[in-house]
Amino acid sequence: MEKENHREIALTQMRNSVQKLGSSTGKYGDPTLMRFLIARSMDSEKAARMFVQWQKWRATMVPNGFIADSEVPDELEPRKIFLQGLTKDGLPLLVIQVRKHFPSKDPLQFKKFVVHLLDKTIASSFRGSEVGNQKLTAILDLRQISHKNVDVRGMITGFQFLQAYYPERLAKLYILHMPRFFVSVWRMVSRFLEKATLEKIVIVTNEEEMKNFVKDIGEEVLPEEYGGQAKLVAVQDVTLPQLEDASR
Repeated sequence: MEKENHREIALTQMRNSVQKLGSSTGKYGDPTLMRFLIARSMDSEKAARMFVQWQKWRATMVPNGFIADSEVPDELEPRKIFLQGLTKDGLPLLVIQVRKHFPSKDPLQFKKFVVHLLDKTIASSFRGSEVGNQKLTAILDLRQISHKNVDVRGMITGFQFLQAYYPERLAKLYILHMPRFFVSVWRMVSRFLEKATLEKIVIVTNEEEMKNFVKDIGEEVLPEEYGGQAKLVAVQDVTLPQLEDASR
């Protein structure tokens, strides 16, 4: 009961702080606001600032409410990202095959692509309307990568977007087949990650961890190349009714 009261007080204070900052929480429900509060350790003022910054960013970056395929053709073309349906826990599964990725020559298109992927992945879990607290699970597959696939700036951008604009959306990220040369790259990228993000990342290194990974996700949704029974489905081949609500 005390925890519930604390939650209600924090939500009320956050709504008031957002208003003082000249914005409104009007169309957003408690689950959305709670993501920002959790990301800022239940500090209502910090959460309000984060929320307002997110609103401004969203209005500039995604003025139509979603990023269409036609805005990110170069990033979709290699078919390097897959959207696999829902895991055992009911979370959408995003698979990234890094060997098909090369650092972008168009930084804005890459940023839009990150938004496109995160919005579409989150929206793929909607059953009816958006609740506001849907999370996602991701696999970063580093098998057969070479130095030319390494994109430190791209990885940092992806994580920074997750942390700043998609708080509490990541449930778990599994990193598979990390080659030795990538360890120093990962160390560099890790410096930009918040403790809460790092705690959600699992680097799968042995058979036991691989078994747990397959068990956690579920064989039905996991592609065959990762020990499951599903076929890979490229993100552009997944059709959703609408993406407008992915920001809620």
